[in-house]
Amino acid sequence: MNTLPPSRGPLPLPVPDPRAHDVVLDYAGMHALVADLVLPGDASMYVMSAMETSRELIRHSYYRYEFATVAVMHSLYALEHVLAERLAVDKPLQDLIERAVDAGLIAAELAAELDRGRLLRDKLTQGAVTSAALGPVRAIDMVRVVFDAVSLLLRPSAVAEATAADTSGAQPEDRLAGLWEERRRALFPASFRGVDIEGVDLVLLDADVHGLVQRELNGGLDDRGIALLWACIADLEKIVPLINEEYCAAYFARLRTMAKLAAARHIPTAT
Repeated sequence: MNTLPPSRGPLPLPVPDPRAHDVVLDYAGMHALVADLVLPGDASMYVMSAMETSRELIRHSYYRYEFATVAVMHSLYALEHVLAERLAVDKPLQDLIERAVDAGLIAAELAAELDRGRLLRDKLTQGAVTSAALGPVRAIDMVRVVFDAVSLLLRPSAVAEATAADTSGAQPEDRLAGLWEERRRALFPASFRGVDIEGVDLVLLDADVHGLVQRELNGGLDDRGIALLWACIADLEKIVPLINEEYCAAYFARLRTMAKLAAARHIPTAT
């Protein structure tokens, strides 16, 4: 039985949450924020529903800020379901993520980002944080990681394993292109934005190496570009041993490998 009193007029329009004012100017701006959260076409209806709901929760966090945190929690339903099916085991999410890394299905860096969502879910369950723990921007980053992982896990086995596996046996040209593509998709360590180590700005270093490697892949570096790349490698050699956060250290270690592969193309071969 419906105990709500009958409406005596049109329902009021939803009111924007004032906490979302510094994210976008209006509700239309939320559409652009979630535009790249593309649903994988080969997912089951359950997974599609969970992922679409998580995306729409972020969109509607314009009206209710807490929806952003709930969006991350909801996306983990899809991740847990896909992992359990792919690994053919029924285990807690933490075990599933670890098993996926051990099986070569996802890279350790991606697993570390997924585990951030899992830890947040545990804290929410334990009452250690509230549903206002995340804003829309951070929630989008975390949901995007889940979308990327689900898309990877839904690929045919051989393709997924080739993408996640160590490419040390590949030809240098193929390995460089593969690392550049991984770097393009990887999330920059959020807590290290604006940080410099030993006078090296991490964001600028990341952007410089990315741009130089892209130029190398698109036609080759000139002498000035090669000199800049070697300067970046020197900075990477200096800072990587000093980074004490696992994901950030792995991120910049991979950046260093990519830079060295690009520079190696310009070292004369021995005769």
